[in-house]
Amino acid sequence: MMIGQETIQRIRDAARIEEVVGEFVTLKKRGASFQACCPFHNEKTPSFHVNPARGIFKCFGCGEAGDSVSFLMKHEHYSYPEALRYLARKYHIEIDEEQPSEEERQRQSERDALFHLTEFAQQYFADILYNDEEGRSVGLSYLHSRGLTDGVIRKFGLGYCKDEWTDFTDHARRSGYSDEVLTKTGLTVFKEEAGRAYDRFRARVMFPIFSISGRVLGFSGRVLTSGKQSAKYVNSPESDIYTKGNSLYGLYQARQAISRQDKCYLVEGNVDVVSMFMSGVENTVASCGTALTTQQIRLIKRYTTHVTVLYDGDAAGIKATLKAVDLLFAEGMHVRMVLFPDGDDPDSYAQKYGSEQLQRYLAEHEENFLLYRMRVAGDEIRRDPIRKAELENAIVHSIALVPDPLERSEYVVQCASIFAVSDQTLTTLVAKAIARQRQQPSQAAPAVTTGPDGPSVVSETPSPIQDGASAPQQAAPVGEVSPQEHKLISLLVCHGHQSIPAGRVADLIVKDLEDDELQFDHPVLQRIFNLFQQALQAGQPLPDANFFARTDDTAMRNMALEMLMSGYTISPRWKDKHIYVPTPEERLAADVVESVLSFKARKVEQRMQSVDMQLKTCTDEEVMFQLLAEKNELKKLHIAIGHGALHRIIT
Repeated sequence: MMIGQETIQRIRDAARIEEVVGEFVTLKKRGASFQACCPFHNEKTPSFHVNPARGIFKCFGCGEAGDSVSFLMKHEHYSYPEALRYLARKYHIEIDEEQPSEEERQRQSERDALFHLTEFAQQYFADILYNDEEGRSVGLSYLHSRGLTDGVIRKFGLGYCKDEWTDFTDHARRSGYSDEVLTKTGLTVFKEEAGRAYDRFRARVMFPIFSISGRVLGFSGRVLTSGKQSAKYVNSPESDIYTKGNSLYGLYQARQAISRQDKCYLVEGNVDVVSMFMSGVENTVASCGTALTTQQIRLIKRYTTHVTVLYDGDAAGIKATLKAVDLLFAEGMHVRMVLFPDGDDPDSYAQKYGSEQLQRYLAEHEENFLLYRMRVAGDEIRRDPIRKAELENAIVHSIALVPDPLERSEYVVQCASIFAVSDQTLTTLVAKAIARQRQQPSQAAPAVTTGPDGPSVVSETPSPIQDGASAPQQAAPVGEVSPQEHKLISLLVCHGHQSIPAGRVADLIVKDLEDDELQFDHPVLQRIFNLFQQALQAGQPLPDANFFARTDDTAMRNMALEMLMSGYTISPRWKDKHIYVPTPEERLAADVVESVLSFKARKVEQRMQSVDMQLKTCTDEEVMFQLLAEKNELKKLHIAIGHGALHRIIT
């Protein structure tokens, strides 16, 4: 279902930024705005500001900025539709969703039927675990033997499927579920040639896999017998609501702890997740019966960029770690690791030594993954020098995947020291590896979000809004901002819609710069200017605070909202002392003229510097005379600008 644009606008108009933020952050009033310590980074001095008049927030410490919707998306990790629905409930706005096509209705109806059945199954298996003799004697006794308490068993919705061929299938049929839905969820397996059906998870402890919003996507069932004919774990097949590579076991239960602690522990098995949770390490997840995927990493990245990988201390565990870590590096994650003693995993270690010792072991044995790998490789080289090139190349490949250049440089220095090679040699190898990676066809997966109905591939366009819409993308860092450029764009952003005696501010500034064909050096400021230019040419409304708060261009959003938050108000104390201080509005006409002239003066100065540089190296007499003539004209132009002679804005 899609939320119509009119409904979205009503929700945004009703939302009061100070009320929305105030539910999660203690705000203190400061003049016309509010202040608080930022909820997005640790700080002692408040740098987080909320402006009710403009409906925006801005942290001057970490740079986060936006409106009510983007605050909820960042703070509560909602998708865009989830944030809108939250605000609609808060302000009692009925969501008028646009009618989907017949095909969309059919697909949604099928998905709803699958969700209804998986949730029905989870409740049934949980009931069998506690209220059926076989469930208690087999399933519950096994979970208790692993040290799991009833509280954590219920927290994760664990259950048991009886050791009968069609117990669950018969119960589901009696409750009105069709064979088609039973087949699509994979809960029942139908053998057409034999004309019979049976329960896929017969005689297994059931681990339900939840979406981020708490809906049951599928199951992982663990067999309790030691027979070689049965796989230890059986997972739900992929369906319209469940894709293994898009889900993480335990993320629903762990998401708040991950966000709060800014760290995620990644383990191999479902029992490891539940055992870690019970031991007080709640920020733990596992891949759902598959090797770690890019989509799963992006789910973790919604909550943190710090991952600590916990794997068995055996050779297979270390090998699995190596495969997962390169993917984590490629997604910009900071990776640490803990290796358990050979023969132990997180669950067995917790059972042997208890929760306090487990937490102590994690704290004392956690180390940077790449540095660990370098150290192990250094030991191997000393034992087998012939493998040096092979091991160096493997490390170089991992370093090349690290997106942050400063972090890469530090790894190069460390690696050079361990391998006894020069920094320059390794830097060259890493540069070549990066070049090779860029030449390869992109294998990046589409961005995936998990909304109320499970994982879905995001849309390229955010409007009209549909479940699974993408979160804003991070922009690349940009260079320094000159005061002249910043001031001029500030006037457009904050006062573009206002009028001075000569006309509307945006019209005057844009036309003046167009006439002289002037551009901004800073790319973000140029993009903002282009928006105003395009709006004026098309006769459309000018970009305002709401527009900038919603844009997916992160750099533009942060810069524009900082400008909007930076205005000042006149203290009434000046009036009490009979001292007159002009308001920003009263100074506006003079500010526009001065800012345009200052911007032009800077452009002339830049050109003069360029001419001077060319004169220093010029050997052609004719070209030299041309440059000297240009420099003379530039000096005259600079003097004229200084006298205010070159502006078209008449005050």
